[in-house]
Amino acid sequence: MQPFTYQAPTSVGEAVTLLADSTHQARPFAGGTDLLVQMRRGLYAPELLVDVKHIPELNRIAFDPTAGLTIGAAVSCAWLCDHPAVRQHYPGLIDAASIIGGAAIQRRATLGGNLCNAAPSGDSIPALIVLGATATVAGPHGTRSIPVADFCIAPGKTVLGPGELLVALRIPPPVPRSGACYLRFIPRGEMDIAVAGAGAWLALGEDGSITDARIALSAVAPTPLWVKAAGEALIGQSPTEDAFKEAAAIAQAAARPISDVRGTAAQRRHLVGVLTRRALQGAYQRTK
Repeated sequence: MQPFTYQAPTSVGEAVTLLADSTHQARPFAGGTDLLVQMRRGLYAPELLVDVKHIPELNRIAFDPTAGLTIGAAVSCAWLCDHPAVRQHYPGLIDAASIIGGAAIQRRATLGGNLCNAAPSGDSIPALIVLGATATVAGPHGTRSIPVADFCIAPGKTVLGPGELLVALRIPPPVPRSGACYLRFIPRGEMDIAVAGAGAWLALGEDGSITDARIALSAVAPTPLWVKAAGEALIGQSPTEDAFKEAAAIAQAAARPISDVRGTAAQRRHLVGVLTRRALQGAYQRTK
């Protein structure tokens, strides 16, 4: 790891100025659980690390029944999972955030960092997609809002431009008779990387039929994958096992898995079907 300069700004504006300075190769960090490992491996060699943990906007969790949930980009997974409002209203998000690393990593790793790392296997990203999350980003030209579904564009790459910083994640308020669930398959216990994962969200009408649905996958495409067609196929149907199997088959067809040391493409495609069906069952149980 080569030497680097360290700065700890206390405002979003100051952080953006540091990141946009063309005289440095700068990268932001909060927990550092991905970035520092990547630097040791020589994947990144920034001249400046911008520590964003001291910026108030990046260090808060706020829930309002009408506005929804706001999660600062530097909020740790452990803090998020302990928050009463998150546990009560967004258990599908807890499914994902609670399995990012072991206990020590949980206290450092952040939801924002998991998103910005843009790994196809990132556990939090499908959960955020199905919950309809958006990313608030600040940069030299102002602030913009980006759907999380559009945030990752390639393995390790996001839509963030030069000098831009993820400030917060915003999730809409819970819809009545709705529920979400995220599941993954790993060959070992905690601290492993998903071979495949699936997140699902369902909303039911007063008659019990499905009025809206979203399904997203991890580790089976170059980026976390929102399978719109699978969710759309469920709308208007009763939440039955047959309907879930049909949606799971659509998700399987949309997956673009590869074979690597953690699993074969055939295994991953099979897992998409199993996990999608089970995630839909879990989401349905939470609608109750």
